[in-house]
Amino acid sequence: MYRVVQWATGSMGRTALRRVIEQPDLELAGVYAYDDTSLQPDWPAELVGVYVYDAKKAGVDAGDLAKRPKTGVLATDRVEDVLALQPDVVLHMSRITQPYDRQNADVIRLLEAGIDVISTAGFHFPACHGLAYAGPLAEACRRGDSTLAGLGLNPGFMAERVATLLTGLCATLESVACYELADASSMPSPEFVFGLMGFGADPARRDVTREPIATMYGDLFMEVLHAVADSLGTRVASLQPEHSTVLAPRDLAVRAGTIPRGTVAATDWRWRAGLQNGVELLHSVTWTADPGLHGTTGREAAAWRIELRGRPNVRATIAIEDPDPAAPHMRAAVDATVAIALRAIPDVCAAPPGFFTYPAIAPYRARLARA
Repeated sequence: MYRVVQWATGSMGRTALRRVIEQPDLELAGVYAYDDTSLQPDWPAELVGVYVYDAKKAGVDAGDLAKRPKTGVLATDRVEDVLALQPDVVLHMSRITQPYDRQNADVIRLLEAGIDVISTAGFHFPACHGLAYAGPLAEACRRGDSTLAGLGLNPGFMAERVATLLTGLCATLESVACYELADASSMPSPEFVFGLMGFGADPARRDVTREPIATMYGDLFMEVLHAVADSLGTRVASLQPEHSTVLAPRDLAVRAGTIPRGTVAATDWRWRAGLQNGVELLHSVTWTADPGLHGTTGREAAAWRIELRGRPNVRATIAIEDPDPAAPHMRAAVDATVAIALRAIPDVCAAPPGFFTYPAIAPYRARLARA
């Protein structure tokens, strides 16, 4: 039986909390919160706690936070309470912060206490940030005999696991490009959509691509490029951002408000990396108020395109859709991210101490000689 604590109860955390509550093989021991269908894996786990950032949620039953029947497990906003529960694993689903390493202190405390951590808020390839960033995390894993896993849909799955798998089809490989298109029109928070994301910004007065969010995304997504390089048996030699925006051709009504004509309606966060083995990587994440601005139709909450140049060329498209046509656009992507994190519990708990990554399955190799 794996003893699980849910850390944070935003939209991602609430979804995970519901899965764990509804999962007969999971035991709830705690919940930690910042501010829909059940998954039933074939391994036993128990939710024993919830950690919340909002003091108003402290003392609230986990079932009430998840809009489910009462569980008898009360949320806490004290890290000490989580440590006292001695869970096997914490599902760390906080919001990604600026500065990027602000969340590390809490994660280090968990790891030093011998608690494995599965995070959807970074930690996909800590070593790429250098020893000052990765060293304390690695030392915490050593002291606690614990494991840290950064997992998710993007980052964490599309490039690192799917694209690298596809490279195994290539006799020669020149480039790997991954493109994500995410529909942000159903996001409810005006502060997030018009503030942090920069939608509705007048390009003459505000360059979204040079704001703190660009630094935060850069810190997060550089881990993708380094992880892919590592899977291909090489390293990143150069890394360059190539960000851009798309302006609204007309007034666009979204859930958070109205985006005026001529202001930012989409942001394309893009990074290009050159690898030591000569392969070029491109990773693009586009948040948009209207997929039609990019020639896309349909209800895909998120769609990915993976393109490999080499011999042969390889192209793949992946769309994630909710079975309910009336569901919010992003629910399917949240469901998938949570599924990845929960599925990883037995693998992370069985892994040796240190940073956890899923091994790439037979990726491209430029050289086949024995080491």
